[in-house]
Amino acid sequence: MKYMLLIYGEEGDWTEEERSACMEESMQICHELNDKGQYLASSPLHLVSTATSVRVREDRRIVTDGPFAETTEQLGGYYIIDVDHLDEAIAIASRLPPAKKGTVEIRPIFELPEIPVKK
Repeated sequence: MKYMLLIYGEEGDWTEEERSACMEESMQICHELNDKGQYLASSPLHLVSTATSVRVREDRRIVTDGPFAETTEQLGGYYIIDVDHLDEAIAIASRLPPAKKGTVEIRPIFELPEIPVKK
């Protein structure tokens, strides 16, 4: 089953040294998962100040700078993994460095049928 691990945290909680160590440890975990055939994708996101939100109300598009909701924790990155069951996803999420300062939300991915690519 494929899961998305959504990484939430407060952007100002990490020193540059902590962020660098986090990235290094996270990459090691990605390599381990890849060796087991469980890694599909991952990436940190740019700061929330670079976000753009889009809403459509009464057929009118509303585009605003910043995130949709004001919260203390912001979405900072993600992993997509393919494991046999939720317990494996929980074990992996527990190893991720951001889980120590923020939250790792685990969501199963709803598989869609293949969409043909136009050429």
